[in-house]
Amino acid sequence: MIWPRNSCLRLLLLLYILFSCQLGSAYDIVRDYSGSTFFDRWNFFGNWDNLTLGDVWWLSKADAFAQGLTYVNSAGNAIMKVDNMHNVVSGQKRNSVRITSQDIYDVGSLWIIDLKHIPFGCSVWPAFWTKGYQDQWPVGGEIDIIEAINLMPNNQMALHTTPGCNHVPEAQQYQSGATTQTDCSLSSGCTVLELKENSLYTGLAAAGGGVWATQFDVSGIFIWFWSRPNVPASISATTASTGVDLSDWGPPSASYPATSCNIPEYFSAQNLVLDITLCGQWAGLSNLYFPSCGSGTGTCYADSVVGPGSNFNDAYFEISYIRAYTTGAPAPTPNALVSISTSAPTGLPTSLLAPSKPTASSLFFPGSAEGRQANMMLAIAAILLVGFFNLWL
Repeated sequence: MIWPRNSCLRLLLLLYILFSCQLGSAYDIVRDYSGSTFFDRWNFFGNWDNLTLGDVWWLSKADAFAQGLTYVNSAGNAIMKVDNMHNVVSGQKRNSVRITSQDIYDVGSLWIIDLKHIPFGCSVWPAFWTKGYQDQWPVGGEIDIIEAINLMPNNQMALHTTPGCNHVPEAQQYQSGATTQTDCSLSSGCTVLELKENSLYTGLAAAGGGVWATQFDVSGIFIWFWSRPNVPASISATTASTGVDLSDWGPPSASYPATSCNIPEYFSAQNLVLDITLCGQWAGLSNLYFPSCGSGTGTCYADSVVGPGSNFNDAYFEISYIRAYTTGAPAPTPNALVSISTSAPTGLPTSLLAPSKPTASSLFFPGSAEGRQANMMLAIAAILLVGFFNLWL
């Protein structure tokens, strides 16, 4: 570039470059899970649900594909479902799927999931969540982005941690959801109920699906939901190789500022997890199951899991994409993604992380737009000082 000799022109050019940068993407993409390769970078559980004691057998990858419980449909969307084709007799478990990302993501990450359909039905317990990749739960933390049971009409979000992490008092909760529990170390976690319409059940699919975004920042953890008609333009415009800007997102549904929970202390690098279980330690509780689903057999298992597969025709995820972003890496092209290397020790999951030393993002919510504006003004002031200094030379 040839710089103008006139100092004022040089200053104007610097300002133009600054504003151009500020209009660029706030987060750079590091991984896109979509289309025919959606399932390539996930590990399948391949065992019965010994974690939440659900009445399912989570299949291996080979079995899940062979039995038609995972596939990519004609629209290019990933399907992950409960077996709805076979009769289950008493004493057997129903087949389902749980997958965990091979990639791990540290503080400084952002995840977006675009869903056309979320599993629902009596006994059904779907979840999209993250967990500490090397830790014994709840060490390393857990972020529940999407979770519900049975016929719940609204999504529930939560954090799970060891003692000491709490949701901030109501007056400091800059969020649209309703807090129902503040202690993140309880078995329920610190929970927030989605108040926007069509986050689950039949309403989600009827509205054309929806989008969730989760910001995993040293300044806090923030979760957004938008029904299809309300998805921000900045997200709708993204592709598998472009970054994303948060400035038009508005308040999150759940806001967990770091003022009452030190994020790097309570959360390690995270795996992404998608699963569907049945009954178990939440959906199968009699006080939660029977008000909307019970028919008098005595248990969630006998009432729903045993019997024909048609009970589970709505128990499936249809996923347009999951995308992971970071504040700490250049945006790779789709071809470059396959050649990204890491220094992870042999045997550990591949890591596509933000810088290992967490630094506060100026884009954290609340105040992401304000933070960017403040940074812009500081940079402008610095350039003006340089410009005026050059005038004296």
